[in-house]
Order: sequence, then structure tokens, then C-alpha cells
Amino acid sequence: MGCEDEKVSDWGKSLPVPSVQELVRNDPRSLPQRYIQLHGDRPVVPDMAMASSSFDIPIIDFALLAKGDEDETRNLDLACKEWGFFQIINHGMPEEVLLKMKAAIAAFFELPLEEKNKYAQDGNDFQGYGQAYVASEDQKLDWCDMVFLITLPHEIRNLKYWADTIPGFKNAIEKYSKEAQKVAEEICSNISLLMGMDKDGLKRSYGNTKQAMRMNYYPPCSRPDLVIGINPHSDPDIITLLLQDDEVPGLQIRHKDEWVLVKPIRNAIVVNVGDVMEILSNGMYKSIEHRAITNESKARLSLATIMIPYDELEIGPMECAVDDHRPRMYGNMKYLDYLRYTFARKMEGKAHLDNTLKIKSSSF
Repeated sequence: MGCEDEKVSDWGKSLPVPSVQELVRNDPRSLPQRYIQLHGDRPVVPDMAMASSSFDIPIIDFALLAKGDEDETRNLDLACKEWGFFQIINHGMPEEVLLKMKAAIAAFFELPLEEKNKYAQDGNDFQGYGQAYVASEDQKLDWCDMVFLITLPHEIRNLKYWADTIPGFKNAIEKYSKEAQKVAEEICSNISLLMGMDKDGLKRSYGNTKQAMRMNYYPPCSRPDLVIGINPHSDPDIITLLLQDDEVPGLQIRHKDEWVLVKPIRNAIVVNVGDVMEILSNGMYKSIEHRAITNESKARLSLATIMIPYDELEIGPMECAVDDHRPRMYGNMKYLDYLRYTFARKMEGKAHLDNTLKIKSSSF
């Protein structure tokens, strides 16, 4: 590992489109037609001051979970089965690390456009500054700019995309990356136990992993009812850890045919099951559609940290997850092929998983 080829995420490229941040900076009321969603895809934007739902996503006390608390382990099981999303508190990640990571993201998006463009996506490399999942010249676009970086292992980082002109940028990522990896591994160890294996059972299945970060900037929008920050999708990874904006809600998840706003809890981390976990568990734990909405007056920042297998891994249900009562629900596929299929298309809910690996005859 560690050759130059491995520093390029050859998962397919996203077509270049203008910076949404610059559109808004030049004209706060600008709303090009490509960002206006079709009627059936437009969000119902809640009153953020009064946002309520009949549902709230589960909250897991990570400190109790790590100690093997049986009640908290059952809560994790239910959260993964019934929601696919949960928030963790008492996760042990120092507040200073979280605040410096948020400050680093904010500092990047405060740079002039010409400076940000020094870190722009290049060729087939998915890393860098730009947008994602833009597969055609006529598709509807997300109201979002982003930076995507592979952060672990160290030897495959491509530092040309890291904004070294920002004081503390690399150090903030370094510290957050380390803490996030510890949390992700502990959660996967507990899911492994829930699946009837020892704590390393899942890890033996997916092997060594990579970590990547997607830093999101959602500019304010004069008509948040017409645009989407990020279109509905599930994540093509093992699990995702999301650091939310404490002040500006925006993440919505689909639960029981309702879009549920995930209300930020200060210093909490939102965790969600990815497609790879759904496949490995043979559908016991499901990745869930989610999207981001925008705000009329405030920009929103978020950071998604993802755990992914290496490209050459063949993903498919684990033997322990298949039996007479739960027949095989998914086929097998090389992870790189799944990623390329996913990134070559616009985000459309769970269509990527359903169209590639899901066995159609399954009744689950």
C-alpha cells in the first residue's frame, strides 16, 4: 500500500458545476433553473423555531455502550434495525477537537474562490473541492458545495487537496480523524456482537478500512422550499459519523414514510448505517434515505466522516446472517464496482443498492 495510484480515488468523476456559494455571494436571491426541484421532489421546510415531529431519532450513551451496558446494547440494536440512524452522546471526543474541526471547515469556505479552486477536483479523482454526483448536464443540482478528502490510512492521503494555507487545518483534521476512527470502530464492534460474533467478526469480514471526510457548505437560499441541499440517498459505506451544525438544523431522514428533522444536540455525533453494513448483515440493519434542506437566512456546515472498505473487497452477506428464516437478500459485488455505479448517477434514494445487489425475489 502507499503507491501514488492509491492516492487517487478512481471512483468516477462528477461533472464541474458553478459554486453555489459564489452564486449566492454575487446575488443572494439568485436561483438558477437547474437548482429548482421538480414539484414532487421539493421539500416541506419546517419552521425551524417550532420544528416538531411525531418522531425523534434514538440517542445512545456511547460511554455506557463501550462499557458493555446491556440496556444500551439493546438500544443500539433497536436503533440500527428500526431507524438506521441515532445520535451518540458522551462519546469521549473532546469539545476542543470538535470546535477546531468546525472552525477549519468554516475557514476553508471563507477563502476567496480562486484560493478554493487550488484544491478543486481533478480528472477522475473524487477528492477535492467541488460537487458530487453530477452525472449529466441536465440533472437537478444540490444547493451545496463540498470538499472530499481521504483521511486514513495516512499513506494514501493526497495532500494536494488539503488547504495548507489555513493555519491549523491539517492538525484539526488529524485530531478529529483519530477520534472519529475510535468511535466508529467501537460501534462496529458492538454491532458485531449483536450479529452473534465476537467483537472483531465484522472487521474480519471487511478487512482494513479507509476513512474519508466530506465537508459540506449549504449557502442560505431565498426559496428553501424549491431546492434541496443534498438529494435523498443512502450512504455507500459501512457507517457514517456526522458532525452537525449546532445552530442550523438541516438533516432529514425518512422514517415510516415521513421526513424527520434531526434536531442537533450540542457536541453529539449522528451515526447512520451504510449500504455495506446492510449488505453484510443481510438486511438485518438497513441504510436509510436521508437528505439535507436549506435555510432562508443562514448558511449551514456539516462534516460526514465515512468508514469504507478497500476497493478490491467483494461485498455480500456474511454467512452468519443467512439462514432458513432469513434467506440471502443480496448478491456479491466488488466494492469498487459498487462505488463506480453509485458515483456515475445522481442520488436517487436507495435505487443504487436496489438496482445492483438486492435480490428481487426477496420478501423482506
